[in-house]
This record gives sequence, structure tokens and C-alpha cells, in this order.
Amino acid sequence: MITKRKRRTADIIGILDLQGGVYEHWDHLQRLGIQARRVKHKVDFNGLAGLIIPGGESSCMSRLLNIFEIKETLLSAYGQGMKIWGTCAGAILLAKRIVGEEACLGLIDIEIKRNSFGSQLDSFKSEALIPDVADEPVPLTFIRAPKILNAGKEVKILLKIDDYIAAAENKNILVTVFHPELTGSLAFHRYFGIKCGLQPQAVGKSFIDQQWNNSSWTRLARSV
Repeated sequence: MITKRKRRTADIIGILDLQGGVYEHWDHLQRLGIQARRVKHKVDFNGLAGLIIPGGESSCMSRLLNIFEIKETLLSAYGQGMKIWGTCAGAILLAKRIVGEEACLGLIDIEIKRNSFGSQLDSFKSEALIPDVADEPVPLTFIRAPKILNAGKEVKILLKIDDYIAAAENKNILVTVFHPELTGSLAFHRYFGIKCGLQPQAVGKSFIDQQWNNSSWTRLARSV
């Protein structure tokens, strides 16, 4: 059950650490000067301004939420003002409607279909201009991505490509079917930080961090 939303004064963004791309998100938040925390237990939700649910395997993550007994804690933290961003599998967990399946968290009024582009071999890269997020094209990485098929009237569409929605939000939830953490662009992480009421560090004229590479996140994995 979701409790009544209250104003939070937290300054940490958590990353759900059950399965999926945790360190990649952590790396991007760190580059923006945003304090981050891996979230696996109930106590980890204390003091969070926002939570990122990373890409991975949505069915597995859904089961692990129950195994670790943190689903209700997550919903309670959301009810108290914690913002949430779901990337790929995370977007599936947040959707109110999943084609052929029962919803998990059901916090944003979208209908989503998993694995809409085919197998792992059908993964691809692209880019798009998303004016609300950045004034330059944002690189997009799709890996066994879902498609958002429909969105409710209270949901703002940030990016639509052909016949599907690739990014959307409401007041408290952000969803992307692609993986911003797998590119050098800090645009979406900065956008989510601002959505959480934080003040990310300036990133210069471009949102692309030239110091980033595909293995940047491994420095964090080695430190724990």
C-alpha cells in the first residue's frame, strides 16, 4: 500500500542493487557530483531523494523484490516523496500494464511490451533530440528493449520513435526503454537529479563526458 506523499529533504540517489547495471549508473551519478547508494535492504531506503531501477531481467528483479522483502518498503518510500527512474527492465517494473503479464509496481500509467525488438543480437544504437532533457542529440542504446505502447493522459511523452514511446514521465516517475548509463552522455542522469530536487554539477557545453569509456564503471566494482 502506498502511503500519502510527504516532502523529503534527502540528497542521495539510490540504485536498486538486486540485478542489472548498478555500477554503470553509479559512475554517471558520481561524475555529476551526486551522492549515490546501492540499495538492497530496507535500511538502504533511508534518506533517498530518488531511486534508479536499472536494466537487467525484469522477471528476476520482480522475484528478488519479494525475496529481499523490500517491495513494500520501496512503495512506502515512493509514497513519502522518493522519485524513481526505471531504465529498460526498470521501466517494465514501473508500468501499470505489461502485455501478457501482471504488473509489478504499477506506478506510472503506461502499457509496455517486453523484448519488442527481438533477441540480444537485435540490440542497436541510435540518437535523438529530446528537448526537455538536452539541447543536443542524446545517444541511445537499446538492448533487448521493451516498447511503451500507450501512455495515460497524466504521462508526458519525452521521446516517441515511429510507433512506440521510448521515454516518458509523470511528476514522480521517469522511464526510458534505452540505457543512458551505457553511453558517455550525462544528460538523463542530470535530468533525473534535477527531478529529485538536487543540483547536479555543471557538465559544460556538452552533456557528453569525454573522460568516459565502456569500462569506466569497473573502477567502482573493484572498490567494493
